[in-house]
Amino acid sequence: MHEFKIGKNDCGQRLDKFLSKAADMPASLLYKAIRKKKIKLNRKRCEGSDILSEGDTVQCFLPEELFSKDRGSSAELSRITPSLSVIYEDSNILLVNKRPGVSVHEDEDGASDTLIMNIKAYLYGKGEYDPEAEQSFAPALCNRIDRNTGGIVIAAKNAEALRVMNDKIRKREIDKFYLCAVHGVPSPARATLRAYLVKDENSKTVRVFDRDPPRGAKEIRTRYRVLSERGGLSLLEVELLTGRTHQIRAHMAHIGHPLLGDGKYGSNREDRRRGFAHQALCSYKIRFSFDKSESTVLDYLSGKEFTIPSGEIYFLSEFPGYKL
Repeated sequence: MHEFKIGKNDCGQRLDKFLSKAADMPASLLYKAIRKKKIKLNRKRCEGSDILSEGDTVQCFLPEELFSKDRGSSAELSRITPSLSVIYEDSNILLVNKRPGVSVHEDEDGASDTLIMNIKAYLYGKGEYDPEAEQSFAPALCNRIDRNTGGIVIAAKNAEALRVMNDKIRKREIDKFYLCAVHGVPSPARATLRAYLVKDENSKTVRVFDRDPPRGAKEIRTRYRVLSERGGLSLLEVELLTGRTHQIRAHMAHIGHPLLGDGKYGSNREDRRRGFAHQALCSYKIRFSFDKSESTVLDYLSGKEFTIPSGEIYFLSEFPGYKL
């Protein structure tokens, strides 16, 4: 028999979700074991939907090899010298400025120099994360941005913060603002754009339609304002009112103002000669606008705003004299 003692970072989730992380078994075996009473909660019959509480015990009358899941090791993390630009940190969350060119998670090439690995190594070095002591939790990213886009990424240090932050993001209680440099000068100087977006899985791109969208298209709303103009370029602040794949890049290109350096939705041969090998786009500001009708562990963040320093946004050099 293998027994799990439910700790602070394990509670609040369904039994089946916990075991899918803590054990190495296919879903079919997991649910069969629950039906056959080979998995018990506090030595009683249970259901996969049962919610775990701190102090509960889960008894699994199954082969021990199912519980040798590799969760990474402290030795692996100790070999990493974390490279992070920390914008804000407390006991629950971490806000970091991801550099363009850095992947948030391991990709198909298996690269380990990712944002999440740097965060785990950083927290391990501070004594705030021990992979061998955790059963189902590891520090996790709450939002993602493209590899070649820079900007603020939110990481949760514990399971409760992760659940709350993911719920706030789902309910759109976090306002996200981007800076980008585009070709030309959009007119009017500020507007809210509405259109429809559809993914093309074959080309890994999206297409934008003003009307008569194809089946499966999703509405997009993009709000922008022009902050500065120089040399045929404009600096824009963009607020995402919907969050779709490549939304800013595709929407701005659709209205005739592709991003500087964007080879996917623009023509960046000349941009590359100017030193811009990828899109001039940065998630530079977030604002927590939480609905306080429900009390959470992150209520203290409501109303707070965090911004990346101007010196860390590389393409602002194209607009000398402009300050955020």
